[in-house]
Amino acid sequence: MPLSVEQKARYARHLMLPEIGEEGQVKLLHSKVLVIGAGGLGSPAAFYLAAAGVGTIGIMDGDTVDLSNLQRQIMHTTASVGTLKTVSAKTTLEALDPSIRIEPYPFRLTVENAPGILASYDFVIDATDNFESKFLIARACHEAGKPWSHAGISSFHGQTMTVLPGQTACYRCVFHEDGAPFGATPQGPVGALPGVIGSIQAIEAIKYLLGIGKPLTDALLTFDALNMAFRKVAVRRDPECPVCSC
Repeated sequence: MPLSVEQKARYARHLMLPEIGEEGQVKLLHSKVLVIGAGGLGSPAAFYLAAAGVGTIGIMDGDTVDLSNLQRQIMHTTASVGTLKTVSAKTTLEALDPSIRIEPYPFRLTVENAPGILASYDFVIDATDNFESKFLIARACHEAGKPWSHAGISSFHGQTMTVLPGQTACYRCVFHEDGAPFGATPQGPVGALPGVIGSIQAIEAIKYLLGIGKPLTDALLTFDALNMAFRKVAVRRDPECPVCSC
């Protein structure tokens, strides 16, 4: 289906890019991305996916908005305090673009619900803030064969990588569950940090959906905000990885 006059105006800057154009924009409008976590990372990731015209965006988070969230979680406002983050996110994203579809999941991802939810999505963004969820997402995406973007932030530092199940190193290849500080409280972060990392996650999703550029696979991109330094570290698949070597 061709773009409407309104859509051509809304996505005009994308249509100017030879890597996207009208064909690519239509592809984005028919794509589905699941964002797990509607906080610091999930806010910019979902915002930019919505602005880019990704047709269906799933937002999964079981928490409510707290006043302390507003320092970094830009999908929410003071008026959102006390409401479910999924409700707040849906309101914000639909205000940005009423034509896209926002699917709220006001609960956490579990071993039981993951297969049914992930099945309908093209790409997954891990915007969670705890190790338990990250290892669960790694396993669930591998089992479902869903490409996904990992990210983590703390104080002034962030990291991200993209995983193509069965083809590239996965989260478990790089970070081992043994010794992971489960239940640890994240430190910080400085408010603008998740904006940087979450935006990169959105770009990785868009690149994958369009089949353009080189994905951030088999590499961990780290960011030191205090020294304004990025570093790209090569990583390899672990032949004994309990997740992706099976």
